[in-house]
Amino acid sequence: MPTFFLISAFLAEVLGTLAGFGSSTLLLPVAVLVFDYRQALVIVAVFHLFGNFVRLGLFHTGLDRRLLVRFGLPSLIFSILGALLVAHISPALLTRLLGIILILYSSLSLYRDSWHLPASATATFIGGSLSGFLAGLVGTGGAIRGAFLSPLRLSKDRYLATAAAIAIIVDLARTGVYLRQGFFATGFYSQIPLLLILSFVGTLVGRLLVNRLSLAHFRRFIFLGLLLSGIKFVL
Repeated sequence: MPTFFLISAFLAEVLGTLAGFGSSTLLLPVAVLVFDYRQALVIVAVFHLFGNFVRLGLFHTGLDRRLLVRFGLPSLIFSILGALLVAHISPALLTRLLGIILILYSSLSLYRDSWHLPASATATFIGGSLSGFLAGLVGTGGAIRGAFLSPLRLSKDRYLATAAAIAIIVDLARTGVYLRQGFFATGFYSQIPLLLILSFVGTLVGRLLVNRLSLAHFRRFIFLGLLLSGIKFVL
């Protein structure tokens, strides 16, 4: 793998740990410069999966199992549906629309901290379904997950552990579908240990930075990550 891709993967994991999402959002545009789009989806999904396993291990005491079921179950179902549609739907229009929504939402949240999406069971179901579907279809759904989890005002450990556990469920489901559809060339399997090391080190560095942030600054970092993700999607 090219050096610039490996550096990008490390930085993406650090920033993804800080915000609780975003490593795949940041890495996928780099991956498609190096690999075929479908191969890039699998490589980024595997890297994202490793990182979230490490993140869950580091913050496991904060895991909200009830929220995991309520958010994770629709994420699982719709991520499989999205992954099955990859070969049939162009995601360009969908990602631009997603970007506009994220820019508006994060900008308003940064400007007025009191405004947020409703923290209801219906919103949780919609957020889980939408984030899972987008993860399967376009390779990244963490920004939407963050948008729907942030109104719950979870502690840092609770937010990071639960978001990581949900992401693991989604990544396992969509990666399995990608592999069954033959998206991944066998020659890349030898690179997986290197991706594992990068995700582990990047997550550790991200955790050190998380521990230095107050909860208020942590929440603003989440919204800033949503804003940058939205700009990336539009561009």
